Amino acid sequence: MNIKQYLDSTYLKTATQAGLSEVENIIVVKKNIQEAIEEQFKLIMIRPDMVSLANKMITAANSTLQIGTVIDFPEGKSGLEDKLDEAIQAIKDGADDLDFVCNYEAFKDGNLDLVKDEILKCTQLGLENGKVVKWIIEVAALDDKQIIQLSAFIKNIVVSNFKQESFPNVFVKSSTGFYKTENNLPNGATIPSIIMMLENASPLSVKAAGGVRTYEEAVEMIRLGVKRIGTSGAKTIANGQNSNSEY
Repeated sequence: MNIKQYLDSTYLKTATQAGLSEVENIIVVKKNIQEAIEEQFKLIMIRPDMVSLANKMITAANSTLQIGTVIDFPEGKSGLEDKLDEAIQAIKDGADDLDFVCNYEAFKDGNLDLVKDEILKCTQLGLENGKVVKWIIEVAALDDKQIIQLSAFIKNIVVSNFKQESFPNVFVKSSTGFYKTENNLPNGATIPSIIMMLENASPLSVKAAGGVRTYEEAVEMIRLGVKRIGTSGAKTIANGQNSNSEY
């Protein structure tokens, strides 16, 4: 198993969140991009304002590394036009994957038309531009029933509105890694949440993000059926060691 081709090496902290200056944080981003190039990971996942930088570095290195970015991160509460504008800019800057944070709070509140509209139009934008689209549902903010319902909701919209050949390019993704839980409960992918997503999102793909910190955990996720794993400890995991990364 070439586990590196499942790994989306991830760095999503702002300078403030990392406790760094803007210059220092850019240095960290560059280090992560360079590591992803050298380790031949599937993708580097970074914030939208860093996509152009990654594109330049990857082109200069003649690398096949892909670029992913997050849209409306981390809460997913912005309006549709804001989501679309951010995604359009990311596409212009060279992003390959667009990981949208679903407005899961609107879904929980029963505002299904709003959620349907953003899933439909943002997915359409991504697919029309040849991009992979992932929908982050934030499993730590949902109960089991809501995980099942939202995974199926996304699946049904995609299956009803897009061609079958597009399905492999649309994912349901577990987590942002930035959701704050109480009592140290997991804020990312867990085996039970991933199983529920796999059972209810199929034929769409599933990405396990957050909480995967060992090679064994990554292999278990892959064997369950996930196609991608998001982690800030990609190199450590690929080397068979345990990561103490936050995401």
